[in-house]
Amino acid sequence: MQQIIRLLPFASADGATNMAADEVMLESAIEGVASLRFYTWAEPTLSLGYFQSAAERTGRLAALAWVRRATGGAAIVHHHELTYALALPPGKQWTSTENWICRMHHILQRVLCSHGIESHAVVCGEEQKLGPVVCFLHQTAGDVLISGSKVAGSAQRKMRGALLQHGSILLHRSEYVPELPGIRDAAPEFRLSPQQLADELCAAFADDTGWLIQPGDWTAAEQHRLSVIREEKYANPTWNEKR
Repeated sequence: MQQIIRLLPFASADGATNMAADEVMLESAIEGVASLRFYTWAEPTLSLGYFQSAAERTGRLAALAWVRRATGGAAIVHHHELTYALALPPGKQWTSTENWICRMHHILQRVLCSHGIESHAVVCGEEQKLGPVVCFLHQTAGDVLISGSKVAGSAQRKMRGALLQHGSILLHRSEYVPELPGIRDAAPEFRLSPQQLADELCAAFADDTGWLIQPGDWTAAEQHRLSVIREEKYANPTWNEKR
């Protein structure tokens, strides 16, 4: 039987809304609903990994709007980028023989290759940390590199057998972290908008998995939960500053 995954609408939102939406996807996955979505950020935003200290927001990063993620890892400046979120229910039919982080990054690599862009996936033994605080200065297994610079990284959270994975695809250098070039900086001929790249990734995902991607929308119950979670956690200074 072919697996069906809901494609949620492409959207741009503030950090608290984006992170609450991802958490709602995880809750729905626990109940058996698989979802995929692509999104951007309404303003340049710093997201801290769940275990990072809020005190690490220093220098240029201190001026940014910020939110704490429910996933681990280091800080990410979400500016000129595309973000994806994938939520999969429990069950063998949703598992992958390849780690989902590597699988999603290989899908991205195939899309880049179709545009004549060569990239490299970090393998074990090649990991390196090029600087503190910022995630894209820490190259770990599965990350996608172009000309030695990280352009895609992902993180996961698991709950009651369900999986949430979200990741950042850096399209262009941000003035807040100028040391991090994006895809367009290395390959100026790459002119896809975030929406166009999302469409190509969606098609490549369907080809790779064989799953049926079915456009859908948030349910009324999910929209209510999103609002509640946003206010209780991601838009709540006490929660964001818990460390």
